[in-house]
Amino acid sequence: MAEINERDSKLVQYLSEAYGKERELETALQAHIAMTAKGPYKKRLQQHLKETKAHARGVERRIKQLGGGGQTLQSAVGKLTAAAKGPLHAVRGSGEQEKMLKNAKTEYFNEHEEIATYLAIETLAERVRDADTAKLARAIRREEERMATFLQGQIKSLTGAVVREEIPAALRNGASPARKRKAAKRTTAGKSAAAKRPAAKRKPAKRKPAKRKPAKRKAAKRKAAKRKAASKRAAAKR
Repeated sequence: MAEINERDSKLVQYLSEAYGKERELETALQAHIAMTAKGPYKKRLQQHLKETKAHARGVERRIKQLGGGGQTLQSAVGKLTAAAKGPLHAVRGSGEQEKMLKNAKTEYFNEHEEIATYLAIETLAERVRDADTAKLARAIRREEERMATFLQGQIKSLTGAVVREEIPAALRNGASPARKRKAAKRTTAGKSAAAKRPAAKRKPAKRKPAKRKPAKRKAAKRKAAKRKAASKRAAAKR
């Protein structure tokens, strides 16, 4: 096989890494599907397994078009890595919901690793004017982003299921029974102390003394009245 130039060699390197990861996730997804109860989550995993296989085929085809061919080793390493992790995933968690939650967290991590991988491939391809590789990486990245968004919601849903399955309802409001008892005692003690206290005596309101008119004003009024009476008598005599 003829040697490829530095540009294509770097593209093949990045694509081969992505190919190995896709093959690893094929094995991991198959193990997770086997552990997942029937429902929307299992259905979405099965759909994404098909997408993952299609991603691997597309990446492998592009590697060959660029003159590469070393992806076989990447594939073998990826499959061995996933196969080694499978038994460990089967025993994780104390209940069914928690097992699925831990799987979803692992898948969420892997999706973001793939998003970063394909973003790097897309950017590299754009910089070296490889439109076909950029288009392929962009399409795969968008599918990985949609899966990551689904898993984000699934993680929230499964965490809620773990809470309902493993934590008693009385302990879900943030206070332990011991704290509740202490709070109740404080409330009762406060009410008892308030009941024992004597009621505070109210001081009688002070009455304001009536305002007295000055004595001089009264005397002036009396004199004026006398003068008026005298004037009336004088007028009557005339």
